[in-house]
Amino acid sequence: MAHTAMSGTGTTAGDDPLQTAVWRLRSRACWADAAALLQPVTAAAALQRAALLVERCLYTEQGWAEAEDALRTAEALAHTDDERGAAACERGQLAYAATLHGVRDRADEARAALGRAAALIPPGTPRRALLDFRRGLLAENLTRSPQAARAAYRRAHAAATAHADALLLSFTWRHLAGLALRDGEVAEARHGFAESLRIREELGYLVGTAPALVSLADTETEPEASRLREEARRLYRLLGGVPTWLARQLAPPAAGAATA
Repeated sequence: MAHTAMSGTGTTAGDDPLQTAVWRLRSRACWADAAALLQPVTAAAALQRAALLVERCLYTEQGWAEAEDALRTAEALAHTDDERGAAACERGQLAYAATLHGVRDRADEARAALGRAAALIPPGTPRRALLDFRRGLLAENLTRSPQAARAAYRRAHAAATAHADALLLSFTWRHLAGLALRDGEVAEARHGFAESLRIREELGYLVGTAPALVSLADTETEPEASRLREEARRLYRLLGGVPTWLARQLAPPAAGAATA
């Protein structure tokens, strides 16, 4: 299961108090509360609010109608190419999430929206880094094209490094590591998952920490693997069972099941 990044603000000292409050709520899986702090009267606020509610859909598999409404507002307020591109990027992400979770097959809509975003968002910008990452998600999880996914993740990783977007870096590290693990490159995967976990812990991104722990556990031997999974279970319970898709990975082995 893959999840997404929304370029974060409010993560460092000296940031706007509103953005700091939004970040703290978002990082603790309180997307609706975070969105409620934002009045969608400007394109920027409407876009951020929509992005929060789209992210909630991906992590909780709920709130689809609210995300659609917020996205329509953001699309209506977008006037520049950059704003229209950002709205299209969120439209693509929502369609991707609905397809990934089996709500409805919107893969064609996701591809079209991300393609529209690519035509509007200039290369070399922070928004382009997020777009490249999301195009990688589409390639990896819907198109089943790991080579295209790797190329997109690498572009996003380089751009996130250039723009000092630590949160997005935590996602690119994680997904590049996932592809490495699929190819049997365990040491490379362990390094990438460890970097992703380190960044998320430093940022206080709690909702993304349990998945990072589970991924790192998949590259470790016992007893470290079990310790990491137990810490992930603790965080998962603390956040009320979010992200929902992590439940399958954290389920204890059936009684009497053979273990390797």
